[in-house]
Amino acid sequence: MKKKPESADWLRPEYKRSDFGKIVRGKYVDRIRVESNVIVLDPKVAKVFPNDEAVNTALRGIIKVAHTSARVATRTAKNRRKLARTG
Repeated sequence: MKKKPESADWLRPEYKRSDFGKIVRGKYVDRIRVESNVIVLDPKVAKVFPNDEAVNTALRGIIKVAHTSARVATRTAKNRRKLARTG
């Protein structure tokens, strides 16, 4: 039994190339870039974190510290204004 060449196997004889329209490479690439949430880490950063859970834990910690320090700074500014009014 002879094998068919690969090129003859992928397109059936009843189909014509003209039935499919123009092929456009990268037609949806812009939409995928906008809708995708994939983040590529620098290789040096990726070596530090073994998995996505470690990255998320570290980022949540940074966010928590940022919010805490922002609240402290805001409170301090309010306290300064109160002290300036009374003092």
